[in-house]
Amino acid sequence: MSERTIIVIGGTSGIGLEIARDCIARGDRVVITGRDQARSEEIAASLGPTASAVALDISEPETIAEQLKPVGQIHGLVLAAIERDQNTIRDYNIQRAVRLVTLKLVGYAETVHTLLDRLDPSVDTGIVLFGGRAKDLPYPGSTTVSSINGGVTGLVNTLALELAPIRVNALHPGIIGDSPFWAGKPDGVLEQYEKRTPGGQLATMEDVVGATQFLLRNRGVSAVNLYVDRGWAIT
Repeated sequence: MSERTIIVIGGTSGIGLEIARDCIARGDRVVITGRDQARSEEIAASLGPTASAVALDISEPETIAEQLKPVGQIHGLVLAAIERDQNTIRDYNIQRAVRLVTLKLVGYAETVHTLLDRLDPSVDTGIVLFGGRAKDLPYPGSTTVSSINGGVTGLVNTLALELAPIRVNALHPGIIGDSPFWAGKPDGVLEQYEKRTPGGQLATMEDVVGATQFLLRNRGVSAVNLYVDRGWAIT
């Protein structure tokens, strides 16, 4: 059994849950967070005795410090909590925009701030923030998403500088073909993206998990923004 504890913010579903599973398979203890305590605890129980859960909604940053009080010393932090948005400038929804900006920029930063006294101050400790390729590959309605994912790159730089020797990196997934969001699309939707991807296959959740673990554990890597899209942007 590893002596390491990894906390995965947004670890109750999708890619966050797969990261939590992989950490456990590597021998780590894991703390996962989700908005609902009962559901989070149920999912943690399904992961086994080395997993535990805390209720947390990082879109409400004033509550983060109180909700994370039960968390002890940790050796890695993955900020995988995201929300998707379709918010055009022509039909701009201020409430949705403010929520997303708060969740990813203020919420990510306040989570790190809250846990700083429990993060082992060592080069072995890694923090991974989730951005996304929409920051430089926008689509109609991605104004807020593209902006906040661009903001993640700035957040990585300042955190990596301030928190060294703790390492801080960001992962920017492209279209993840087998993720719950994309796998449920109607027939033909993914085909247009597959045709544009070198090799003809989209990145997978396994690819994202592997990239996350690399950023989390490689002692020589900090202040890096890593793209996981199988080269989609070069076509």
